[in-house]
Amino acid sequence: MTAKIITVVNQKGGAGKTTVSMQLAGTIAYKKKKVLVVDTDPQGTATRWAASASDGSMFPAAVIGLSNATAKVHREVKKFIEDYDYIIIDCPPAADSPIPQSALLIADLALVPILPSPLDIWATVGIKHVIDNVLTINEELKARLVLNQCQPKTTLTQETQDVLAEFGIPLTKTQIQQRQVYRQSAVYGQTVHELGAKAKPAIAEIEQLAKEVLKLLK
Repeated sequence: MTAKIITVVNQKGGAGKTTVSMQLAGTIAYKKKKVLVVDTDPQGTATRWAASASDGSMFPAAVIGLSNATAKVHREVKKFIEDYDYIIIDCPPAADSPIPQSALLIADLALVPILPSPLDIWATVGIKHVIDNVLTINEELKARLVLNQCQPKTTLTQETQDVLAEFGIPLTKTQIQQRQVYRQSAVYGQTVHELGAKAKPAIAEIEQLAKEVLKLLK
């Protein structure tokens, strides 16, 4: 078994990297796959998320912290490649860290969560440069933008989609909408799957994203 590696990156904080990493990791793990989340953000949000699980329940994927590995993340992650089906690397903002570039060196897929706002679109230009640089070494790397916290029928979301269509990195078909249950699932140390009927639209969304990601990695 050799793990497929997904690196979740963006230039700035607050775009939802950890939300996408953890929801995706848990969803893939529920499909009877061995999944590891590598938390490389010094804030340790993914590690804290998994640690919040209570009542004897555990987060469905394994989570380890590697924020001290800095530019050697790719070497550290290689040690786990034989033990998992999928490894998801949750990165700190690329603007202040050498980690994303290192994590992209061994990735099969880069996912870039992006909020529908001009500031976020401008910041994403920076991560596109990082991905383009890495592509000269890791030629197999695929990249996708994931529109996060969007409100589908708003002008802003529509305009963002139009701008990003010209961007040079394709958008995933799946969009993640702004929903309270994403925050709630983090509090309980779980994915949205554990939140029952009220999370149905979110579960459908994340399942759709997982399906799209797994297809890209085939």
